[in-house]
Amino acid sequence: MKNTPSYRTIDILKFLIPSLIGILLFMFPISYNDEITIPIAILSGELQELLGGTIPYIMTAIITITAIATVFTKLAKPSYTKRPGFFNALLNVSLFWTITRIVGMVFAIMTLFKLGPEAVWSEATGGLLLFELLPILLTVFLFAGLFLPLLLDYGLLEFFGALLTKIMRPVFTLPGRSSIDTMASWLGDGTIGVLLTSKQYEEGYYTKREAAVIGTTFSVVSITFSLIVISQVGLEEMFVPFYATVALSGLVAAIIMPRIPPLSWKPDTYYNGEEKEEKELIPEGYSPLKWGYTQAVERAAKNRSVSKFFIEGGKNVLDMWMGVAPIVMAFGTIALVLAENTPLFTWLGVPFIPLLELLQIPEAKAASETMMVGFADMFLPSVLGADIQSELTRFVVATVSVTQLIYLSEVGGVLLGSKVPVSFKDLFIIFILRTLITLPVIAIMGHIFF
Repeated sequence: MKNTPSYRTIDILKFLIPSLIGILLFMFPISYNDEITIPIAILSGELQELLGGTIPYIMTAIITITAIATVFTKLAKPSYTKRPGFFNALLNVSLFWTITRIVGMVFAIMTLFKLGPEAVWSEATGGLLLFELLPILLTVFLFAGLFLPLLLDYGLLEFFGALLTKIMRPVFTLPGRSSIDTMASWLGDGTIGVLLTSKQYEEGYYTKREAAVIGTTFSVVSITFSLIVISQVGLEEMFVPFYATVALSGLVAAIIMPRIPPLSWKPDTYYNGEEKEEKELIPEGYSPLKWGYTQAVERAAKNRSVSKFFIEGGKNVLDMWMGVAPIVMAFGTIALVLAENTPLFTWLGVPFIPLLELLQIPEAKAASETMMVGFADMFLPSVLGADIQSELTRFVVATVSVTQLIYLSEVGGVLLGSKVPVSFKDLFIIFILRTLITLPVIAIMGHIFF
């Protein structure tokens, strides 16, 4: 076996110290206010407390500035549109996304000042997004975006990529480094996982297929929010069986989803169009540990500028604030208006009645009404299912809502606003497939527990 090359102590420390800080911030679970969470989420929560009621105004300003700057860019074509660069990519978007940003601005202004139809700005629609979800995104994106280079640029992904590729590749058809995306989502927030995946895709570490699979399959719901969901249906004492079921059904979906359309049809080409090449092969004579260490230190050694760290972090923050927030506001509001004011999602749930009856789930009709409404927002199924009499059915409704993952009011909207190559149609199909795949597993586990 080859000896690991000797490196300067400064380069080894460049790998170890930022990576350990990154793990501490994004993946180290700690108990805070009687909840298990991560430091990034704590920082986010404290800033929310500090800013309080000003956050909806800040978010409305960001969404409005984004829409105006996008329209200006499309019409005036300033100098930055003539060459590839950050502001060109951020503001010189297609007509569809320009219109989406304008719609997001209109909805934000209507909601903030309670203008126009109440259906748009009520507490269950635009108000839910602007006053409850977007404040979380503002602060999470600030800290996650700013400190994301600790995970991306100092060798941590290279290290875990080499260690875990022999597990992730055969089981999930993914590079080993994607395991970090999953951990950051699971312990922190699904949107952090999307942010991490999108940046790695742009930098050429994931193909289109891999980025789409990770973004839609591994941006899992955090432990904290899962506890809120099971509490909403009055089964908080069942949290351990509930979360075990979430983990098992999620694992089944993660194994199956990458192998079937639409994810399996995504091209294995990189962001720049190049064909796929295996980037995590272990050379002969190296163990996974030694190769991971070698790759990590070499990656860390390339970072020589502190200012670059903050510039990259600042770009991440702007990218997520201006690229994602308007889309979450636009698509989320439309989805929630439809969910609250039309029978659309009830109709979409009707085909699930025979399946639920086949799985011997009591009150199948009431449960069917919750199956598709989660596409609008993940919390809606547990709100609608809270009045169902059967504990088994409430357990199934809560667990399905957590394993569906694709919610337009959060992860779905963030995915559409990111560079991850998935369309609205893709997200809808993936949502239905995840529901069909996980529902039988959840029903079997539910019958065991009840």
